[in-house]
Amino acid sequence: MGRSARSWDESDVRVRPNRRGSRPRTKERPKHEDAVIGRVTAVDRGRWTVLVPAGDGHPERVVIAMRARELGRTPVVVGDQVGMVGDTSGRTDTLARIVRIEERATVLRRTADDTDPVERVIVANADQLVVVAALADPEPRPRLIDRCLVAAYDAGMDPLLVLTKSDLAPAEDFLGQYAPLDVPHVVTSVLAGDEPLAELRSRLAGRVSVLVGHSGVGKSTLVNALVPDARRATGHVNDVTGRGRHTSTSALGLRLPTDGAEAWIIDTPGIRSFGLAHVEADTIIGHFPELAAGAAEGCPRGCTHDEPDCALDAWVADGHAGAGGEQRLDSLRRLLRARTGEDGH
Repeated sequence: MGRSARSWDESDVRVRPNRRGSRPRTKERPKHEDAVIGRVTAVDRGRWTVLVPAGDGHPERVVIAMRARELGRTPVVVGDQVGMVGDTSGRTDTLARIVRIEERATVLRRTADDTDPVERVIVANADQLVVVAALADPEPRPRLIDRCLVAAYDAGMDPLLVLTKSDLAPAEDFLGQYAPLDVPHVVTSVLAGDEPLAELRSRLAGRVSVLVGHSGVGKSTLVNALVPDARRATGHVNDVTGRGRHTSTSALGLRLPTDGAEAWIIDTPGIRSFGLAHVEADTIIGHFPELAAGAAEGCPRGCTHDEPDCALDAWVADGHAGAGGEQRLDSLRRLLRARTGEDGH
């Protein structure tokens, strides 16, 4: 005879365990001490191309990998050194998992615009930012170049200015405005058979360099001249808008043919803006040591270094910044205005 409903108690009820949450969670994560380390050279639709150097009896190989869930939303970008587990043989149709990102030496970042608080990591572990600009067709954009220089200083990277299409316009007048910044530069036409690009190659030797530039400046042509096997698509400049067409759609790491120390270039898609909302003024002035001392000594707290109460004017007038101090101060303030968007960019 069955019990009445009133005679049931909790001891008579079987609770089916929740399989998804039945096992206690732990903050401990596997250390993956046996992870294979490689360099990310490309990213495409949720798959990362990673070059693993030769070692432990294995040859150099290219491994295709996916990101492990434990990485969360941490971006994995070209230039990253990553640890992988799973099938790291590099054989066709195999897939490894990226479980760790090694500590980054440098990070090149940008924001969508000057009001966007979200930083976007473009490239990791590059030590040189190569700003590519055309002297004509399209016309050079100093404000965009200034922003790229700010990004280089913020990332702790050395800048290099490469001016292309020198067969269309002279470089002297344009370079004059960057003389106070003492930015190293290379001028080239990059015409087939025109020159061996020896000077540029020497600037790239032994370094990891990331190339940035406005669409249509000849960046892909330059990459193809440096790395003949790259086969980067090249485009043309629209006669009406004066703008180039995006031919590179994602960043790509390429090893330079060289007889000396290993060198890499990272080609990036053409840019039309470079947001710098994440950059602090003190980061930029730190790259002007002869001015930074004056700012630390006399500027009021929160000084933007481009206002009436700024102590740098008197510092320069008194000769503390040395010869060329006025030009250096003008250049500093130009970069600071580029950072905030007050340059009209």
